[in-house]
Amino acid sequence: MTPPTERPADNSKKVGLKDIARGALAAIPELLTVNRGLFGLATLKPDSEMSIGRVLERWARQTPDRVAVQWQDRHWTYAEFNSWVNRLAASFAHHGVKSGETVAILAENSPTQLACVAAAVKLGAVAGMLNFNQRGDVLRHSIDLVKPRLLVLSDECSDALASTDINPASRPDIGFFWMQGQGHAPQESADCPEGFADLARDAGRRRSINPDSTRHVQARQPCFFIFTSGTTGLPKASVMTHYRWLASMAGVGNATLRLRSDDVFYCCLPLYHNNALTVAWGCVLSAGATLAIDRKFSATHFWDRLRHHRATSFTYIGELLRYLLNRDAQDNDTAHDVRLITGNGLRPEIWQQFQQRFGIERIYEFYGASESNIGFINAFGVTETAGFSPLPFAIVEFDADSDEPVRNAKGRLLKVKKGGVGLLISEVSERRPFDGYTDPEAGEKKMLRDVFKKGDCYFNTGDLVRDQGLRHIQFVDRVGDTFRWKGENVASTEVEGVLASVSGIAHGAVYGVSVPHSDGRAGMAAITLKPGVRFDGAAVAAALTATLPRYAVPVFIRVQAEQDTTGTFKYRKVELKAAGFDPKIVDDLWLLLPRDNAYIKLTKKHFADIHAGRIQL
Repeated sequence: MTPPTERPADNSKKVGLKDIARGALAAIPELLTVNRGLFGLATLKPDSEMSIGRVLERWARQTPDRVAVQWQDRHWTYAEFNSWVNRLAASFAHHGVKSGETVAILAENSPTQLACVAAAVKLGAVAGMLNFNQRGDVLRHSIDLVKPRLLVLSDECSDALASTDINPASRPDIGFFWMQGQGHAPQESADCPEGFADLARDAGRRRSINPDSTRHVQARQPCFFIFTSGTTGLPKASVMTHYRWLASMAGVGNATLRLRSDDVFYCCLPLYHNNALTVAWGCVLSAGATLAIDRKFSATHFWDRLRHHRATSFTYIGELLRYLLNRDAQDNDTAHDVRLITGNGLRPEIWQQFQQRFGIERIYEFYGASESNIGFINAFGVTETAGFSPLPFAIVEFDADSDEPVRNAKGRLLKVKKGGVGLLISEVSERRPFDGYTDPEAGEKKMLRDVFKKGDCYFNTGDLVRDQGLRHIQFVDRVGDTFRWKGENVASTEVEGVLASVSGIAHGAVYGVSVPHSDGRAGMAAITLKPGVRFDGAAVAAALTATLPRYAVPVFIRVQAEQDTTGTFKYRKVELKAAGFDPKIVDDLWLLLPRDNAYIKLTKKHFADIHAGRIQL
């Protein structure tokens, strides 16, 4: 057994009272906004008839001419956007959607996608945010999980759905809408597939008044299904409620970021992520500000897009900021209007470097997960921390070999000391419920019971964090079979299942390995070939990329004669991770470069170039 993860953190950031005092003083000029957020948190009740739809309607009523959404060279005021949403809601209702049912949405970022989300939640329905990178059985599994009454498909995602056996002919229980282009004006589509209703044309015939259903939606009701990978290898649908969304709006948007009505919040992260749908949109609606949506992230054009929208804020994941920092410095790096940013995963070693180079006044790192019942926010603007949480949590010792928290002789968990690293767990109670997943069995697997006393219950976040003191944490890493790469969770068992279907491969163990100059962990597979088979780098790459999203395709492959397994036939991944991709330790290594379509032999020069940062993965 390896030692528990608790260890000294001599060089890590500690949070002291002076840090808190500086942050509190900086917030004094905006106390009214802070108090509005704190009041919203204090008065929010699960049984209240408050919802996302009512917030949108309030801004449409109070500030009808203020811009709600920007997209490329177009914009929609709050009155226009709300009317558009109402027509979509009427269209969904006409096609049978009722409160509690699901509208699945398979689309890339666009105002239409966001309007469909708002339309669904106005009816008391749930927006099932499908990941457009999924294909085949994985996508079909995701759709079946949420049991949609309607499925909205955008034209750019048509081949994703075509990779499954789900279509109007095979699934008469689902209504199918076709989303053509990104405009909101009614327009007929010559390419609308058979069995689909044209979304723009159908909605264009509906009334634009606020639906009565919105007034009866309670905060405790689900609003989104957000998909997250787990150790089962197949996605799980986590439940986001209006209550948690409204709490984020008040706590992050008002009390922490303190957005103003004239702010423009730029979002290029996919709307199927809570960072976009809950954090970015919630912050915007906290102040009646403007959300500038982009289709996807581009390191090359990022700052130009911000300048185009005159953005004052944006949301990030840590990898995004590293991509920007890795680009050559420009004379106009600080020529923008951005004063604050929020997100998660910003590594401590690049925090101040990024802030100084690009002239960012405030960085509000946070910690949270789609399925978690706890969140942390850097409310006091302290550098190199994910912030604090007033909710009950603990950081406990974790054993890396067993992937389990350490228990003492009495069966209780052990808390780490200040500065130590351990597994983050959060208390589950009637006041702090775990909304969980659509699959109750999957949710139960995340529960830890009899943690510190008999009968108590905690949620296992699956994350290692550092205790920085004063209820502040610093994210360190994910544990178990799920790792993060390119801002996405990758389930190793999902990739192992695909490897097993590749011709010539007998077995494959998948795990994440740390890569210098990169956030997260890159996928690596240790495979055993069938007798008489030679490794074909082009064929294996083609088979994997045809089925998996690119971020889930292993970057490294290690070919070995046989797999080392435990007595229960589990792969010994601890040893595999320790060996990594060092050609001095492992003989038969292969590498898939970002723009290549075939694995190539990994040499000592490749290894040296990766460590020196000359090869970016």
